[in-house]
Amino acid sequence: KSPALGHLLASALNRGPLPAAMAMKENKTKMPPEARPGVVTKKRKKNAPTHHSSIFKVLRQVHPTLRISKQAMGIMESCVNDTFERLAGEAGRLCRMTKRDTMTAREIQSAVRLVFPGELSKHAVSEGCKAVMKYNATAKPAAAERT
Repeated sequence: KSPALGHLLASALNRGPLPAAMAMKENKTKMPPEARPGVVTKKRKKNAPTHHSSIFKVLRQVHPTLRISKQAMGIMESCVNDTFERLAGEAGRLCRMTKRDTMTAREIQSAVRLVFPGELSKHAVSEGCKAVMKYNATAKPAAAERT
């Protein structure tokens, strides 16, 4: 051993207690914060699914140069959610009345005819049929590849 190394070891051993930064870590518990007594934490709010991106896409199709404020987006969001709840409730009632367990496109189409007035229901049904046809066209080749 070299004398310098021996000197370093001797000085390290003769030093008193270690400084606070070098002291061993305190044994902490692995319990989550809410389970520890006396610790109060805020609960995180879960993000609810929104339709912001879809509303923006439709706005771009109709008026490419227009923008929308946060307040207006909130109003549009509540309008979409309200319409969805009305349609889902009506389709659920139709399923219950016909004693069916599965809600299909047929029940949704009937609910649209019942909930929306006149010309709006006709346009909504035609757009819905177009969307279902497009979905079936893209879904069938993927199912054929698996078999």
